[in-house]
Amino acid sequence: LKNRKSCWTDRMKAGLFRYHLGDLQTRILPGPRGYEILSIQQEFNGEQFNFNKINPEEILFEMMKEVEGGSEKGPLEFGHCLLVPDPSRCLPQVVTSFAIRVGIESVLLSSDLGFRVGFNSLGAFASVNHLHLHGYYLEHQLKIESMPVKPLVPEKGFYGLLDFPAGFLFYPESERVEEVAEAVCRVTNFLVDGDVAHNLFLTRGSPPCGRPRSEEERCSRRGVRVAVWPRASCFGAKEESAFNVALCELAGHLPFKNKKDYELISERDVTDIIQRYLLPDSEFHTLEHQLTRHLKDL
Repeated sequence: LKNRKSCWTDRMKAGLFRYHLGDLQTRILPGPRGYEILSIQQEFNGEQFNFNKINPEEILFEMMKEVEGGSEKGPLEFGHCLLVPDPSRCLPQVVTSFAIRVGIESVLLSSDLGFRVGFNSLGAFASVNHLHLHGYYLEHQLKIESMPVKPLVPEKGFYGLLDFPAGFLFYPESERVEEVAEAVCRVTNFLVDGDVAHNLFLTRGSPPCGRPRSEEERCSRRGVRVAVWPRASCFGAKEESAFNVALCELAGHLPFKNKKDYELISERDVTDIIQRYLLPDSEFHTLEHQLTRHLKDL
């Protein structure tokens, strides 16, 4: 953990990032929530930029299961890095069960409860078509870490998010990492087959529950909450909204592009922006039923 943080800081001081990331101002919005790619299934193209072409100085560390960690040139938070499973295999940006396991285990192995991991599919603000996840540190607790959920296929660890952007939740503790990673991958493969863009967010969190948590329960973050959001596809240049809607924004962490939006935005404004990127309610409910049957049949 200390090596990862210090390596990242050294790269920033050496000028390898596009900008210097200092202390970031933070607001918690009042309100109940606390808030060129052409196809989802586009094949890897070795002629385009990929992580086998990066400057070796940008590689921060290697993990034992053949995973490389590189710095993100446009960091959104302290320690922002990319986790690249099996870079030499030249896999497209379609998440695998191994990549999900890498993400879950990275969160579990970190001594810092603020370490988060996420994934953007093609069409969901992934900008490089080479399999990678994002990792970064955020020292503020997010409501998604302890919020109530509804059971869908609880024996497979599959739940629905409540009072949050419409999506799904899995929850593994250390003894069920491989099993839950396979279940998450079955869901994301189903989405890819249906050409549905999606974002994932992995964070320490409390076990699933259908009621609000006590303070003691909220502080007990012994497992990992894996949120999966199917969403409307977005291709081409990023839109000029107050923030991009990707892995961390859907989880309630909103890095703003300018100070004016940061100071003036309300939770209603945030909800309206995010809603534009979500699936229509009828389409989401149909997908929820399909995925529930899909996991029950396995």
